[in-house]
Amino acid sequence: MNKLQRFAFPAFAAVMLLLPALPVPDFWITQSNYVGLYALVALGLVLLTGVAGLTSFGQAAFVGVGAYTAAYLTVKMAGSPWVALLLGVGLAVLAALVLGAITLRMSGHYLPLATIAWGLALNYSMANMEWLGKYDGILGIPTLKLFGMDLGTGRGLHVLIWIMALAAALACANLLDSRPGRAIRALKNGATMAEAMGISTFRAKLTVFVLAAVLAAMSGWLFAFFQRTVSPSPFSINKGIEYLFMAVLGGVGHVWGAFLGAGVVKIVEDQLQVLLPKLIGTSGNFETIVFGVVLVVVLKYAPDGLWTFVARWLPRADRPRDWEGAEPLPTRARPATGEPLLQVEAVRKEFGGLVAVNDVSFEIRAGDIVGLIGPNGAGKSTTFNLITGVLALTSGQVRWRGEAIGGMPSRLIARRGISRTFQHVKMIPEMTVLENVALGGYLRGESGIARAMLRLDRAEERRLFAEAERQLARIGMADRMHELAGNLALGPQRLMEIARALCTDPALLLLDEPAAGLRHKEKEALGNVLRQLKAEGMSLLLVEHDMDFVMGLTDRIVVMEFGTRLMEGTPAEVQASPAVRAAYLGTEH
Repeated sequence: MNKLQRFAFPAFAAVMLLLPALPVPDFWITQSNYVGLYALVALGLVLLTGVAGLTSFGQAAFVGVGAYTAAYLTVKMAGSPWVALLLGVGLAVLAALVLGAITLRMSGHYLPLATIAWGLALNYSMANMEWLGKYDGILGIPTLKLFGMDLGTGRGLHVLIWIMALAAALACANLLDSRPGRAIRALKNGATMAEAMGISTFRAKLTVFVLAAVLAAMSGWLFAFFQRTVSPSPFSINKGIEYLFMAVLGGVGHVWGAFLGAGVVKIVEDQLQVLLPKLIGTSGNFETIVFGVVLVVVLKYAPDGLWTFVARWLPRADRPRDWEGAEPLPTRARPATGEPLLQVEAVRKEFGGLVAVNDVSFEIRAGDIVGLIGPNGAGKSTTFNLITGVLALTSGQVRWRGEAIGGMPSRLIARRGISRTFQHVKMIPEMTVLENVALGGYLRGESGIARAMLRLDRAEERRLFAEAERQLARIGMADRMHELAGNLALGPQRLMEIARALCTDPALLLLDEPAAGLRHKEKEALGNVLRQLKAEGMSLLLVEHDMDFVMGLTDRIVVMEFGTRLMEGTPAEVQASPAVRAAYLGTEH
């Protein structure tokens, strides 16, 4: 971390917390209060939309849950505002769990539409409940008192708002730099890779959905004591869209983009509300038109938001190498050489009328390196996906050390000691090579969300990064561990995928075209690594089109053609087979 990065957060925090003590106009304090409140909601959208890839237009409804809870408990029941905070957050968590369980299984455009639907439903519920004051809302909310001191609605409350906003930002930044944070970051690129690393993607989605709801409810609780009145209009779907706009404008993938977006939108909005009626000569919400144009321009020329321009002054620094001497992660016991590991029994996969894999059977024993070859379209990668749970079996069975695993989710198969790479590299381009490989150690760690946010997981993180570096060194990429994965060429990306799979500590490693894109020397080095893994007791199943690589490495080869098993034998037997030559050359058998 460079000096500018090290002092940026303390300096920003000091300015915001000391602002009320400075001789600035009350209007500035009011504006700053709004920015802090909006930033809390936008922070949740950074996690939910920018990091996890789940678009929500309904966050304003969760703000309303926090605000109405505070108003009702303190006005109608004369209760403690601090109890109202706990209750409001609890209700938001409960609502998020119920709504998330229903909507987060949706994908594509269905999920945003679902968030609009429940956002509208919650807002109309608030507006039509007699005991919540219907459209008039609840008036006369008392001011907050802390240790006997009345915080009021201005300078005193400003400190509390910004303490909560800054603490939330720091907690979110800590979370993203952790084991559960890497799992959340993996969601945006689809479920296949994350599940193969042992991550429950639905649970990760639900977790980040609940976190975003908690941040929104906290903002609503503060909003109630700032405004001293609540009504349905500030929690409408229009406000939900505005919160999303703040996050996108500031930088939806960056924690501090939430503050930048909230600040720019609030300040510019107020100025436009004054200037535009003067320019146009009539009143109206013309600032909405301007913001729409601005959003289109930003999405076209700065899709990562305005924070990208600020980030140029805060260059990315390499992670401090503080894991020297870290205690090794636990390893699984290796099966005895020759022990039956994987039995593929007459597996079949049909896509409608197309039979992609037709009753294929083979076996892998501990210590084997088995090749799976065949022309393009033979069904090799589909077979891989059937073994690892990515695709459901039409018929047949897959057994792991005698246990039927056909039909199990990928994450449960990964727990049993089967790891894999992919035909098309799957990674998180915004993370470093080291962080991508450390994702493979997810099942070997235990720290959860709370420990990550409070930075109590550092010992485990050092162990994970030490293991990730060890696997990168094994494949000859330790010198590139601080590079962004998205900047690598295809060959090094494949090697990184292998290191990530090794970080899971597998008993069986499935490699889908591992040598594709590698230069000759890289292939030789990879072959040596795979032979070393075999010597250590690991078993391998690999799909590969480079016949020299396969023939010089494997013990046995299974040949597929048109979804069926053509033959199985040693490399010499396969090379001598007229049927194999015919399959590759397209001649008659």
